[in-house]
Amino acid sequence: MRNLMTLALLSASLASAQTTLTVVTHDSFDVDKKLVAQFEATNHARVRFVKAGDAGEMLNRLILTRAAPIGDVVYGLDNTLLPRAQAAGILTPYRSPLASNIPAAHRLGDGTLLNTVDLGYVALNYDKAAFQKSGLALPTSLAQLSEPAYARLTVVESPATSSTGLAFLLALNHQLGAQGAIQWYRTARQNGMKVTRGWSEAYDKEFSLYGGKYPIVLSYASSPAAEVFYSEGKLKDAPTANLLLPGSTFLQLEGVGVLKGTKQPALARRFVDFMLSAPVQRDFPNRMWVYPSIPGTPLSDVWKFAQKPDVTAPSTAELQQGQALTDTWVQQVLRR
Repeated sequence: MRNLMTLALLSASLASAQTTLTVVTHDSFDVDKKLVAQFEATNHARVRFVKAGDAGEMLNRLILTRAAPIGDVVYGLDNTLLPRAQAAGILTPYRSPLASNIPAAHRLGDGTLLNTVDLGYVALNYDKAAFQKSGLALPTSLAQLSEPAYARLTVVESPATSSTGLAFLLALNHQLGAQGAIQWYRTARQNGMKVTRGWSEAYDKEFSLYGGKYPIVLSYASSPAAEVFYSEGKLKDAPTANLLLPGSTFLQLEGVGVLKGTKQPALARRFVDFMLSAPVQRDFPNRMWVYPSIPGTPLSDVWKFAQKPDVTAPSTAELQQGQALTDTWVQQVLRR
């Protein structure tokens, strides 16, 4: 009995002595727990995940707590949020050796603060059955989407709290200019378009496919593939489809980086490498419904229901307008 007690105390002591790595993520993050367990075993460490809201909310929290960082690593900041993260000085440089495999067009900035883990195409989706039932033709332009007949059928995410919402605003800015984007938003909102804080609220609660009343939702061009995947083989075709209106789609790049002030810098860098490793890159697509950043990573057959819109990554100058655009949006759209 004494030996068993001694062993239990020793085990507890070793467990408490393990280094803990805290990884801050947005709420949509998901990765195979077995892969995380392998990382922990290899590095004699424990990984603790902190989900900090949608990506925009997560960035706000990281900025507010930068004097006493809440984590060692962050995953989920994207190309729309990098300029703010950079200006706030919350990241410390580290470029993984594996990042050399990422095409230059898909790197986040100069690739030193965030290493691109995945990319996705932010795009409008629609509920096929709802439109078929209504007999209403699909809109063919952004201008038409802002009219009452379609705006009252549309739900999008807020650019102030959601990375997909900000991506959509930047797409509008690219297509219509800053004043045109704000005016488009004001018109669409006055005509009934709903704005939610984040993607989950828009897609899982307000989208008509899940019991909401809006058959057009801002999501990803890969969302129809996810619908077929989660139907567990019952569906042979996607119940949703992309609504790729000219100027409405945005190439989003998500990355992982080391937070400034980490007490575990070496372990944090190894976790960045882990996120770019082949097993995690293969695991990501069918969990996060985004494309892996390392070319040649295989995709499952269900990805034939996803589309890759012909859109290039926005310029640095356009991305740097994100905060000013959001501030204007809050003042001239949200508060009116």
